Amino acid sequence: MEKGLLKEALIKYVSGIVLLFVLLFLPAGDLKWKNGWLFMGLLFIPMFIAGIIMYLKAPDLLRSRLNAKEKQSEQKDVIAYSGLMFLFSFILAGLNERFHWLSLPSWTVAAASVIFLLSYGLFGEVLRENSYLSRTIEVRQGQKVVDTGLYGIVRHPMYMATLFLFLSMPLILNSPVSFLIMLAYIPIIVKRIRNEEEVLEKELEGYKEYKTKIRYRLIPHVW
Repeated sequence: MEKGLLKEALIKYVSGIVLLFVLLFLPAGDLKWKNGWLFMGLLFIPMFIAGIIMYLKAPDLLRSRLNAKEKQSEQKDVIAYSGLMFLFSFILAGLNERFHWLSLPSWTVAAASVIFLLSYGLFGEVLRENSYLSRTIEVRQGQKVVDTGLYGIVRHPMYMATLFLFLSMPLILNSPVSFLIMLAYIPIIVKRIRNEEEVLEKELEGYKEYKTKIRYRLIPHVW
């Protein structure tokens, strides 16, 4: 067992919990906010389980997922924009709860919770299918094109999963205002995908042929 990897994973996990708690509950001013606790549970319980599985079964994948240092300068802007998007979305969700600006019907929150968990499962399947996945845009030594499973449907199933994950988040938090903010993820992810495909075409053997075989990038019959 790699104690250093476990320590790094636990530090980032706990830091994420603390940061999200502050961003949500401090603006909300209410520790009894049910939607806030619901979202925390939906996010961090599966994350903990997935982290344990990766640590035991695929430590190299866990290590690559913990690495967030982008080499592509263009992607540093994408990360910055994404950070601002999450920051404003979560803070506004808390403020929406405090001041009761807008609300959604209960069925919307329930449906968004189901979509979130299904998307989480989709994300896990992508990790299972592609052991080369990293949080940064890079081509690793010995990497090969994966064209089966979800990769036989769209070229970027991981981003497809995150699209539904992120758009369901503000709905779980009962915040239409935050949902509008989170829509910024669409142009952000389009920018990231275009840059990533430029890198893969240059550095990953067989990727050009894969692009001709699999037409859609993100959502079948849409884009």
